[in-house]
Amino acid sequence: MSSENLPQSPEQQLRKPRVAVVFGGRSSEHGISVVTAGAVLRAIDRTKYDVLPIGITTDGRWALTADEPERMAIADRRTPSVEELAESAEGGVVLSVDPANREVVYSEPGAVPKALGEVDVVFPMLHGPYGEDGTLQGLLELAGVPYVGSGVLASAVGQDKEYMKRVFTSFGLPVGPYLVIRPREWEQDASAARKKIIDFAGDHGWPLFVKPARAGSSIGITKVEELSGLDAAIEEAQRHDPKILVESLLRGREIECGVLEFEDGPRASAPAEIPPVSSHDFYDFEAKYIDSAAGLVPAPLTDEQTAEVRRLAVEAFDAASCEGLVRADFFLTEDGEFVINEINTMPGFTPISMYPRMWQESGVGYPELVDRLIQAALRRTTGLR
Repeated sequence: MSSENLPQSPEQQLRKPRVAVVFGGRSSEHGISVVTAGAVLRAIDRTKYDVLPIGITTDGRWALTADEPERMAIADRRTPSVEELAESAEGGVVLSVDPANREVVYSEPGAVPKALGEVDVVFPMLHGPYGEDGTLQGLLELAGVPYVGSGVLASAVGQDKEYMKRVFTSFGLPVGPYLVIRPREWEQDASAARKKIIDFAGDHGWPLFVKPARAGSSIGITKVEELSGLDAAIEEAQRHDPKILVESLLRGREIECGVLEFEDGPRASAPAEIPPVSSHDFYDFEAKYIDSAAGLVPAPLTDEQTAEVRRLAVEAFDAASCEGLVRADFFLTEDGEFVINEINTMPGFTPISMYPRMWQESGVGYPELVDRLIQAALRRTTGLR
């Protein structure tokens, strides 16, 4: 019997829904996940929800953390970590995988385990592998706990840029030229793999972008201007993912659009534009999170262009079977066509992040945005849907 079909006790009927905000994780985006979770913790309506912050350390331990969002911000160009926020260096949080029992338990070596109460919904503020890629979503499906955002399939597709592009292509969405090099290709014949990239550059020209296939926040991406920079770019991408993606340069404007699940289905926000940043070669991690590059909200587009990019954003949301939220990133090319670059199924929620800024422009403020995401998750059941 699943937990949603169990009769509720008087205590369950009277208490506020408990939201577990899960953040950190094992990916290279650990720090920005902590920053994002801090912003969400500040925004959750405490008169409406109980909140349980749970941090995942870089080695995968689930830690109980203090509810202190002021400690979860970038300081001196440095992102915080769960290790700094954990209440214990050894204690661990355990979520039951029994769908009839949503109780969370905290234990430390040599101590009696402590019940922390039931969790009604999880807000997974994890970015990158081991969290945003369907792994955590699969665990929550087994546990029968609703969660904010996309399910297992959409999360996995949204994390793997190769299969994301394949899905978009199958649905007729326009994507730019790209090449994938898998780990086995490097292992069997590195010279042949490298030649594939050089041949791709011969077909599409320099510069190229070399990036991890399954990472986000622009981590591990290198803009390669000429052949001499290729090997270093490959090495940098492979530090984050053994599978790499190579993309040609698309000349045009960078346009983003948010999608949010409402009661009647997904809707698109006002779009934003990411203008060129003079101090950076492209919109990389430092430009996004450290130097606070300012996006233009709303994007200076014609009414027709705005309608088109909003339509494409919702199409991308539906093509990947997304739920909850998505930020869709496009290029508006010099010939006036939109090309989708990627979607992000758990976009950043930092104070300068584009997703909440686009919805603010669209009339949905930050606290309402967080509340809508939680309410959408509570409306859904786990399992096939």
